Amino acid sequence: MKKLQNSLYINTQGAYLHKERETLVIDINKEKVAQLPIHGIGAIFCFGNVMVSPQVMGFCGENSVNLAFFTEYGRFLARIQGKQTGNVLLRRAQYRKADEDPVSVARNIVAAKIQMQKQVLQRHQRNHGNSTEFSQQITAINHVLDTLKQCSDLDKIRGYEGEAASRYFAVFNMLLTNKGKGFEFSGRVRRPPTDPVNCLLSFMYSVLGNDISAALQGVGLDPQVGFLHQERPGRDSLALDLLEEFRAFIADRLVLTLLNRQQLKASDFITETGGAVKLKDDARKLVLKEYQSRKQQKIRHQFLDEDVEIGLLPHVQALLLARHIRGDLQHYPPFISK
Repeated sequence: MKKLQNSLYINTQGAYLHKERETLVIDINKEKVAQLPIHGIGAIFCFGNVMVSPQVMGFCGENSVNLAFFTEYGRFLARIQGKQTGNVLLRRAQYRKADEDPVSVARNIVAAKIQMQKQVLQRHQRNHGNSTEFSQQITAINHVLDTLKQCSDLDKIRGYEGEAASRYFAVFNMLLTNKGKGFEFSGRVRRPPTDPVNCLLSFMYSVLGNDISAALQGVGLDPQVGFLHQERPGRDSLALDLLEEFRAFIADRLVLTLLNRQQLKASDFITETGGAVKLKDDARKLVLKEYQSRKQQKIRHQFLDEDVEIGLLPHVQALLLARHIRGDLQHYPPFISK
């Protein structure tokens, strides 16, 4: 098991990242503010006007450090990838399975996603009491899960995933206990997000998805060839597949915690002329700090039956998926927390 490595998030506009010997150096206004050894970093995320030297790009590629670029407000732009790793036979097996037998993996992923969404709702029920609407949506989600077990049609599996998501987000606003302070949620809006809650969800999905893509590359899988999501140029379909397992458990729960604990205020967001809502700099730093803290926490992995840092879960699932594709595991065991 690879040691959980830290992720470096660079938010300060005008920061310059360059290399000195075997270390990474961050300058702000031509003054050195940090110097870090490369072996202690697993990923670097640059937001907005952050300059990176060509030497650092090559350095990261050589050392398998994921270097990703986002807009100032968190939209993913690009990622620097080093030499492709892993056995070419694994990738060939991945392509064959994606073409010939995607259903079993897709079904397991969707089932895990729905189960985790249901757990978020049940967690709120236990802490805040039951309601008729909550019970109705959980019952409907259970019905979707039961129907999904027997489904062998990929389009229908996608339909069940959409139905469960619709049920889940229909009561998502009820999970917010800090209402009346600019954090109302009336439905999922993606491109662009038009309210603070959707802004936070989209931001977290983007950052988490990039972590997953890096994990897939680390075990030699092709992140662009998936089983559930259709392939499109430039889209990491397999990373989006595995992201479904972690949306509710990592991203949604973190968003709810930040809002319900009033760690973020309506003033931490800005609305652009076109209606898009975006995080301010300091608020984004807070979100990333809390996300990094969350990654250090441990959870019991049901399949491995051992404690694993949450930040390592994408790597664990990537390894398990690779083992399934190779034929070492009969079925792909998706992530489900207890």
